[in-house]
Amino acid sequence: MDLRQLRYFAQIVESGSLSKASRILFVAQPALSQQISKLESEVGRQLLVRSPAGVAPTEHGLALYHQARFMLRQMEQAMSIARRGSGAVQGMVSVGLPATTVAALGLPLVRSVRERYPGILLNVVEAMSGHLTQMMRVGSLDLAILFSNDVMHDAFIEPLLEEELFVFLAENGTLFPPDRTTMTIAEAAALPMILPTGEHGLRRRISAEFEHRNLTPRIVAEIDSLSLVMNCVHAGIAATIQPMAAVSPEGMRGRRFRTLSISDARMTRLSHLYSLPPSRLSAAASAVAMELRRTVRELVVSGLWEGVKPMRDSDVAAPAQPALRTPGKKRTRQIRDVATASARVR
Repeated sequence: MDLRQLRYFAQIVESGSLSKASRILFVAQPALSQQISKLESEVGRQLLVRSPAGVAPTEHGLALYHQARFMLRQMEQAMSIARRGSGAVQGMVSVGLPATTVAALGLPLVRSVRERYPGILLNVVEAMSGHLTQMMRVGSLDLAILFSNDVMHDAFIEPLLEEELFVFLAENGTLFPPDRTTMTIAEAAALPMILPTGEHGLRRRISAEFEHRNLTPRIVAEIDSLSLVMNCVHAGIAATIQPMAAVSPEGMRGRRFRTLSISDARMTRLSHLYSLPPSRLSAAASAVAMELRRTVRELVVSGLWEGVKPMRDSDVAAPAQPALRTPGKKRTRQIRDVATASARVR
């Protein structure tokens, strides 16, 4: 078994077909098939199931794929460090951020890492939380911010911040009385609303609040692109429910929105920082995790990131607790409490 075989195998699994992997790798399909046959012979197990619809990994193949992706990423990091030389903290670090989080945290984090750790190659992946979860599971990310604390049993998890959700409307729109600064959740449900699709973590959080109160929101469009959602809201087509971070880039563009809090419901979401276990976390990834926490804290304290409650400062420096797996019992996880002291956005 060699790294070339693992790279071929991982690409086939990700592509779902030999022909597509062949085009991506620039390797003839018969040669790929031969390499996979050799790999299966060495392992002594069938790794792929072939069908007219393509290929899919077997249980043994999926286990090998997860380890292969980790080994390939480690090799990429080692090569990056070798090319850059020794000395300061160096290496490639992949961070997964949801779109609304990128809007507030993306630029400050990139700037901070660039200034403090010029030897680190930062790879920021913006995607829906479900996709980021899958990338964390297969080892494609070192760090990720996710909205649930129970999507991985072998990751280190710590609550990062709590975000209040607001109703956003066009500044001069006519969908809601202009003299109002708050609205009830029933009034929000009655508005034409644009929300993310059902697979999005934010959508599940919003839907749960409406369902709890036996309300059916008037959804006129489902859009996973944050920029398109805000374009539609700015045009007066509909309202949306988002954290305050959603309008961070809008302010830079000179666009303004009406921001209304919900008066009779506490609609928030909790963001968690996921990281690989210490045995798999590089020094560069640890440094980026530290910068991420510090940047979040500075953005909140300075007022540049509104509508959030951060962790206590004393908790930030403490290591996150891993999931605990006990045979015959439910999995438990030690999660630190989120601080309650923070000013509410008016």
